[in-house]
Amino acid sequence: MAATVQQILHNKGTTTHSVPPEITVLEALRLMAECNVSAVLVTEGARLVGIFTERDYARKVILKGLTSKDTKVGELMTQNILTVSPNHTVEDCMAIMTHNHVRHLPVVDKGQLAGIVSIGDAVKAVMEQQKATIEQLSGYISGGMST
Repeated sequence: MAATVQQILHNKGTTTHSVPPEITVLEALRLMAECNVSAVLVTEGARLVGIFTERDYARKVILKGLTSKDTKVGELMTQNILTVSPNHTVEDCMAIMTHNHVRHLPVVDKGQLAGIVSIGDAVKAVMEQQKATIEQLSGYISGGMST
């Protein structure tokens, strides 16, 4: 059975880190460093309006000659965000991430932000699933040969 986003969130938790669009890039980077994350969601109240990632910083601040302390996250955030639901499979997430060249997918459940899944979370889930399959097959083979 394929692992789901719900299972990932159950294992890693549903904590998300978010900032308002008017915060400076420098403040967002400080939060990302403090929380050891590579992306923050951008929200206006409870509404998800964007995502700001280390990749956004590298490509939209440094390369354009902007300064982190004078530029607002809302100016640089990715606005057309792809999201998934808790019922999506890990394979769905990996396909979406690969096809769209993104590393983070916010999880939305019934219109509410429910968490975030990163490419690392998806890879970890696939590895755990493969390990369980190998253990089952090894047990089957060992059990079948001991008769």
